[in-house]
Amino acid sequence: MPRRAPIEPPPTRWELPPPESADEREICGVGADLEPGTLLKAYRTGLFPMRLGLDGPIAWWSPDPRGVIPLDGMVVSRSLRRSQRRFELRVNTEFEAVMRACADPSRPHGWIDESFVEAYRELHRLGWAHSVETWHEGELVGGLYGLAIGGFFAGESMFHHATDASKVALLNCVELLQAGDANLFDVQWVTPHLESLGARPMARSEYLERLRHALARPGPSWPASP
Repeated sequence: MPRRAPIEPPPTRWELPPPESADEREICGVGADLEPGTLLKAYRTGLFPMRLGLDGPIAWWSPDPRGVIPLDGMVVSRSLRRSQRRFELRVNTEFEAVMRACADPSRPHGWIDESFVEAYRELHRLGWAHSVETWHEGELVGGLYGLAIGGFFAGESMFHHATDASKVALLNCVELLQAGDANLFDVQWVTPHLESLGARPMARSEYLERLRHALARPGPSWPASP
């Protein structure tokens, strides 16, 4: 599968707030846009976007503590290893399909609208956003997508249509990051589900220091879309 370096987009026209300025809701600011340069600046700063409500404005979040999955600390059961052997792994072959499955409006707490699909699809085209997919008998049954900058990966969302399919995608993503000398896997918040897989909270100050070092590493060589 072809590989290429990501393309740096034009810089954002917005001055984004520092992550330490987050209020009691863990929000640093509201507004701006989802242009590639804005999104890359935000992630490099330590922020990520989600809307305030389904039709609300874009908010820029900086949780404290931040949820991370230590790349040497994912909890992998024997049953998950068995499940891993049942699925085929693919990377970046159906990015938009993965994202739209994650955006399924029937899922509880859904927040991914068309503007986010378009924004991350463009980041994928430029080589920054990636999908890790699980397939079974030629069918996409699970996966996750996120954004990678050097040794940093921000996992955004995942889905499954078969038992363990999203967990296997997560495991495969962790192994890909380990092999590529990445050192920070951000999952935003520690949910009970992610905690069961090894996610843990990290103080914002430590997260920002780890982010600075991760951005300076080369990280994995991600396959380009076919």
